[in-house]
Amino acid sequence: MDQLPSQPGWERELVSKLALANVREQAARRRWSAFFKLLWIALAALVFAWFNGWIGQGMSTNDSIGRHTALVKLEGEIADGGKASAENVNAALAAAFKDTDSVAVILNINSPGGSPVQSARIYSEIKRLRKDNPEKPLYVVIDELCASGGYYVAAAADKIYVDPSSLVGSIGVIYQGFGADKAMEKLGIENRTVTAGENKAFMDPFSPMKPEHKSHLEAMLADVHQQFIKAVKDGRGTRLKDATPGLFSGLIWSGNKAIDIGLVDAVGSVSTVARDVVKAEDLVDYTIEENTFDKFAKRIGASFGAGVMQAVNKSSWK
Repeated sequence: MDQLPSQPGWERELVSKLALANVREQAARRRWSAFFKLLWIALAALVFAWFNGWIGQGMSTNDSIGRHTALVKLEGEIADGGKASAENVNAALAAAFKDTDSVAVILNINSPGGSPVQSARIYSEIKRLRKDNPEKPLYVVIDELCASGGYYVAAAADKIYVDPSSLVGSIGVIYQGFGADKAMEKLGIENRTVTAGENKAFMDPFSPMKPEHKSHLEAMLADVHQQFIKAVKDGRGTRLKDATPGLFSGLIWSGNKAIDIGLVDAVGSVSTVARDVVKAEDLVDYTIEENTFDKFAKRIGASFGAGVMQAVNKSSWK
């Protein structure tokens, strides 16, 4: 049987040593915890910067990247606050024209159209940039679709290239709505809309359409339509065969037919235009992409909204 230490106060010394060892262990644990937290923060910052193109990808406007063809993509609906907004597209075009190493700009369009205001702003900016940089042409290359506001933008280009199967045109303006007044009448539902101003409930879907309201709407759309037609004629000039039946009626054509009637110039893709027309095969993409923070914020917003609706639905059935 082992003997316990015979020195007086050994219990106190043992407790002190154990307490000191415990303090040292906790301090070491805190240091390692702080180290790993800082490491994860640094890693997250690097990933965030990489996704936003601040490091590891893309090029600074101050970098020398050599003679190239600048590429700007216009994809999806043209709308304020969207990826294909005038703000984003115009900023990308301005950067592409500003770079002294870019010898031409290709605007690659795949869009069903969208806001007439946003489309007109992009059209005007292209006109301005071409005027200020006469030595640097801008070509539009159409992918699957270039309709309505998308074609409004394209009409400002020096030349427009398509695939034979691309869909082009839809030079028109549309207002879409519905009327539920007859259904409400059958169901015995009363519309209690109250206004100050006899036309404030203009085109109210729950009230019968007034002839004067319809006439006003048609006149308004016709005015915007004429602006669209003028932009197309100014942009395309004598290349446009404006005697073509239905040219400005909102019809859409294949790429091959669009060449015949002067809406576009020739068959071509981004790579063939850069190689054979511009003679600068290297492409540099100037498109402004949605940053990671915006994507994350939208996802958080969507998740929050879905959670609120789920909570409301649950509470409404209690």
